[in-house]
Amino acid sequence: MSEEKKTSLESIGEFGLIEELTKDFKNKRGSTIYGVGDDAAVIEKDGENVMLVSTDALVEGIHFNLMYTPLMHLGYKAVVVNLSDIYAMNGTAEQITVTIAASSRFPKEALEELYKGIKKACDIYEVDLVGGDTTSSVSGLMISITAIGTAKKEDVVYRNGGKENELIVVTGDLGAAYMGLQILEREKSVYKANPDIQPDLDGFDYILERQLKPEARKDIVKFLAELGVKPTSMIDVSDGLASELFHLCTQSDLGAVIYDEKLPIDTSVSTTAIDFDISPTTCVLNGGEDYELLFSIKQEDFDKIKGNPHMTVIGHYAAKDSGLYLVDKQGAAIQLKAQGWNHFHGQKGN
Repeated sequence: MSEEKKTSLESIGEFGLIEELTKDFKNKRGSTIYGVGDDAAVIEKDGENVMLVSTDALVEGIHFNLMYTPLMHLGYKAVVVNLSDIYAMNGTAEQITVTIAASSRFPKEALEELYKGIKKACDIYEVDLVGGDTTSSVSGLMISITAIGTAKKEDVVYRNGGKENELIVVTGDLGAAYMGLQILEREKSVYKANPDIQPDLDGFDYILERQLKPEARKDIVKFLAELGVKPTSMIDVSDGLASELFHLCTQSDLGAVIYDEKLPIDTSVSTTAIDFDISPTTCVLNGGEDYELLFSIKQEDFDKIKGNPHMTVIGHYAAKDSGLYLVDKQGAAIQLKAQGWNHFHGQKGN
């Protein structure tokens, strides 16, 4: 490299880095329908169907802390976060490959626990483990999983299909995984200060499970098909609602308005956030790791999902020059910033 000024990874962020690294790559194969830039790549399978491929890595000290993350839960979560990308394309997950790098501090029995979690996820989500790789690491544990799925070509949903005035919908509730992490980090700090004090986790079952053992929304793909609704754009919520909304708006070339009073927040999230002196809305916008689905639908499809307990309309798309705004409970419009998880700024679970 030359001696010219270098760009830090922290300043450019994960998605800026991906864009810079891949901007000169051009698809050469006619079978590559869509490459970098969505939740999964889309590859021609036959005239009617496509294959969906997505990969993601979890790194010790960045994405998980083994001080409070059981290995079986970690294996399960590693699979789920990858399957979520397939469902975010409106597809069906079918296979996974698993690559792990482990240091000598991990005995065979520890990795067997990890694989018990992987198997549990494969059984529940009906996917097959079809390969992978195992190698050594000088420090810590790394898990990389590739998920492979299928969809009819006409059913695939991309991030860039949104249109002005379409409704923005999110599944489930948001912010629980983030608050689960806050509880675990608090108890870790207490333990480090005094190992004789037992962790106080009573009453936090829901938010802890959302952090340690999340679920991917396979059911939503089925629900939408049964309702006769095809989203116009979609993404999974891994880095926080605000960040994911920015991705959809950027790729669909739109602005958006969402409403604070419409955000789905579980009561346990609100009460725990207030105890931590954190705004529940901040948990939703910037927390991440919920693995719910964020998507848009045509206005005429509203009656089909109205009253559905699995989905909440939280806002609508607007013209690009309108920007991205949250309307708070007092009616004030607050400009949104994508402040979700940045892989090159700080760390999770250290």
